[in-house]
Amino acid sequence: MTPWHVFAVKYADRNARTRKDSFLFDDNHDQPHKMDYFFWVLRRDDEVLLVDTGYDHEEGDRRGRPVRLNPAEALAPLGIRPDDVSTLIVTHLHYDHAGGLKYFPEATIHLQAAEMAYATGPCMCHGTLNAPFTADHVCEAVQRLYSGRVIFHEGDGEVREGVTVHRTGGHSRGLQVVRVLTEAGWMCLASDASHYYENFLHAKPFPIVVDMEDMLDGFRKIQTLASSKDLVIPGHDPLVRKLFPVHGPDHIVRLDRGPLEGIGA
Repeated sequence: MTPWHVFAVKYADRNARTRKDSFLFDDNHDQPHKMDYFFWVLRRDDEVLLVDTGYDHEEGDRRGRPVRLNPAEALAPLGIRPDDVSTLIVTHLHYDHAGGLKYFPEATIHLQAAEMAYATGPCMCHGTLNAPFTADHVCEAVQRLYSGRVIFHEGDGEVREGVTVHRTGGHSRGLQVVRVLTEAGWMCLASDASHYYENFLHAKPFPIVVDMEDMLDGFRKIQTLASSKDLVIPGHDPLVRKLFPVHGPDHIVRLDRGPLEGIGA
């Protein structure tokens, strides 16, 4: 089986945060704790898969979380145009993961059925639960469904040879992670199943959670999906850019050859 090349693309960051924004039950709740925003590129020969989409400048301004590069600009150094992307794996429909769907209008979306049901169902009557969603992004996914460009998964599913998706839930009802075969072994792109290494390494829940049991079980699951814990890639940890080599401009790091050093205990 031919392995995939995998890249993490940073498009935004939010540094005016503290540890209480990242961890429940943390003793050092007032210490600064930075967050990076990524999406991921999977490439094999001429085929390109995108995992999540980021969000645009308008969304960033509305939420007070400015975008450094919109998704199209961020992809350019890899020689990828939005029209080159025919397949999108959307880990969940929160604004920072599905806010750039409009940039890839011809792409087919791979999504958990549970996520669509959650984002369009009665749970969205609660402001606390709907806050990470933006209605326009969810409507874009629904429109994509009615144009025949959504493939639903129920738990585990295969997207391509060497690329599978697995529902974890927890942070969002239908959150899924991506398992991909790389030169270094099986890698798990955890997305928001673990925002930071510290979440899954020390079983420390992230504060935005719809099902705590699913989140805690997910911390274990993502480690079983990867060949080693060094190949579990959290969704928002700035350490990713320190542990893995830069590929061209400093907002892109290459993941598939493994980290420059291990993540430790």
